[in-house]
Amino acid sequence: MDWKEVYEAQEKGVLKSQAGRCMDCGVPFCHQGCPLGNLIPEWNDLVWRDKGEEAMERLHATNNFPEFTGRLCPAPCEASCVLGINQPAVTIKQVEVSIVDQAFENGWVNPLPPARLTGKTVAVVGSGPAGLAVAQQLTRVGHTVAVYERDDKIGGLLRYGIPDFKMEKEQVDRRLEQMKAEGTRFRTGVAVGTDVTWEQLRRRYDAVVVATGATVPRDLPIPGRELEGVHFAMDYLVPANRVVAGETVENQINAAGKHVVILGGGDTGADCLGTAHRHQAASVTTLAIGKQPPAERASHQPWPTFPTLFEVASAHEEGGERTYLASTVEFVGENGKLTGVKVAETEFVDGKRLPKAGTERIIPADLVFLSLGFTGPERAGITEQVSAEFDGRGNVARDGYYMTNTEGIFVAGDAGRGQSLIVWAIAEGRACAAAVDKFLMGSTILPAPVAPTDRAMAVL
Repeated sequence: MDWKEVYEAQEKGVLKSQAGRCMDCGVPFCHQGCPLGNLIPEWNDLVWRDKGEEAMERLHATNNFPEFTGRLCPAPCEASCVLGINQPAVTIKQVEVSIVDQAFENGWVNPLPPARLTGKTVAVVGSGPAGLAVAQQLTRVGHTVAVYERDDKIGGLLRYGIPDFKMEKEQVDRRLEQMKAEGTRFRTGVAVGTDVTWEQLRRRYDAVVVATGATVPRDLPIPGRELEGVHFAMDYLVPANRVVAGETVENQINAAGKHVVILGGGDTGADCLGTAHRHQAASVTTLAIGKQPPAERASHQPWPTFPTLFEVASAHEEGGERTYLASTVEFVGENGKLTGVKVAETEFVDGKRLPKAGTERIIPADLVFLSLGFTGPERAGITEQVSAEFDGRGNVARDGYYMTNTEGIFVAGDAGRGQSLIVWAIAEGRACAAAVDKFLMGSTILPAPVAPTDRAMAVL
């Protein structure tokens, strides 16, 4: 019932045993599973040998923010662990977060300012994991970087989208202190596209990076959508996070004593579930339109691919009902206020998921949270002001070097990739930084773990 992180630090002996299970495979498939290319067998071995500071250095060699990924990443590396063929995989994610937490506790994480400045300037728009990764990489090679954020604090979804019971904001704050000491500048409360135009940034800086994320929520336009009580998930989570941070929020959505229905079974839905528990909701029901995933790896998703499995997050362990094959037909209400959700059993017809006639029922509901994913970045005048185009999926279009069709304007993370994982955001941020550095200087020493095309990967 509190907002502290649910999972406590792993006991050192257990952690060392897990790290010792790593086989230092000749072909470490965990590398294939990690977009960052983390040197997992190397830092596992260093943990097993009680060389924590060296383990931190190897971890930071490929990942700017392991304290974020160690808490929030779904760990595709573990799905690729060779041990996973016939036994439980090494708990790579737990080893990772333990390394960086120990490093912060012992004062091993220090600023790495550049030896010299290049005289080049870069604006990064958006301060989520992709934007922060771009900024830190470019600052460290000597560029003057300013990060623009429309919210009052830096962090993007790390700050206001992720509840504290999954990651307390101390994790963000202490990393920002390091970045400030390295020379990265932060501009909060600035909405690019309105407060300052994209064209103004383009004229003022030598390069601009769009890292605004995919923040446009997917809606559900069915009868009753306009009823009071139907909200997007972020309209619930962001104010809740602000209140936990000590702010006063007027007209906050509070689930206390109410029947809550969450549409969507992903991470955001679990965040709403855990938050509703802490608000002491009367009941919480999560509805998913598809089938319940299997508990074991399916035959069509063989090792080392990342399987779709039935996952139980901490919020699910705390309570609530999970219902699968539930198609939402209508939001019902009285006098403009929500009173229930009409659902039907999902049936598959010609590959389409449709509500099965005659199976309708009404679930009582005072609040509904739409946690159905995101459709892409907000436009915010980027096309009108600098002619940057959007692709057919609603993302900012880019070439194989992270550049838009407007020279000098780059895009990284969910804004160009679409809704994805935090580990992909950081990997794209690092690779985009290498592309920006090469554009500004003609060459780069920055690593590029991933790229939109294999050709660009080879060149970078």
